[in-house]
Amino acid sequence: AVIIKDLSNKKLLFSKDEDQSLRPASLTKIMTATLAIESGKMNSVVTITSEMKRVEPTIANFKVGEKFYLKDLVHAALIKSANDAANAIAIYLGNGNKQLFVNMMNIKARKLGMLHTNFTNSCGFDLGNHKTTARDLLTLTEYAIKNPVFNSIVKLDNYSFTAINTNSRYVVSSSNKLLKLDPYVIGVKTGFTNGAGRCLVTSCKRGELDIITIVLGADTKKIRTTDSINLINYAYKNYNW
Repeated sequence: AVIIKDLSNKKLLFSKDEDQSLRPASLTKIMTATLAIESGKMNSVVTITSEMKRVEPTIANFKVGEKFYLKDLVHAALIKSANDAANAIAIYLGNGNKQLFVNMMNIKARKLGMLHTNFTNSCGFDLGNHKTTARDLLTLTEYAIKNPVFNSIVKLDNYSFTAINTNSRYVVSSSNKLLKLDPYVIGVKTGFTNGAGRCLVTSCKRGELDIITIVLGADTKKIRTTDSINLINYAYKNYNW
């Protein structure tokens, strides 16, 4: 499924299978991070527990007992797509119950009008009826990028932080090749699972034309990147103000 939307006049410039029910993979973390940012607890301290680490692959590989600011976990979840970071966010904001956080995700989805979305986890794993559509992901992304904190994170190619109590240093890097290939790209998120394929949501602004492109279900990273570049170039070649 693919979408190009001009954000200025709320017009779809191109779409294909935008209402098909698909796995969202780590694009799920757009919702996870949004709830964390809106919680008002970004400067709160989170202690890593064994349950928070109990995801595969963990990606960031935090150690049990390490303490981090919630904002650092949000950076790790959005930039490196760290599953242990997303799981830690869910458990912390769910007061020890990650299912409670998943319920919060689904409530937020309903409020935003994401009527064809159901979340079963905060990471994006292909578990149960964890499904969405390109149109619903567009709705979520449009909402998320209205937040300057969210935008300041997703535009980063890398980010470093330390555990508060051990001073262990972590560096997270993005797998979003478009951040380096196109200077006008300002985010947003990559994703991959076996069920979802390669996915990418991109925010791009050149001059007066501000667009979002979405690619779901690409076979490889290269195709995901190439398709996104083609969508962006199509928009700027054929539309202007």
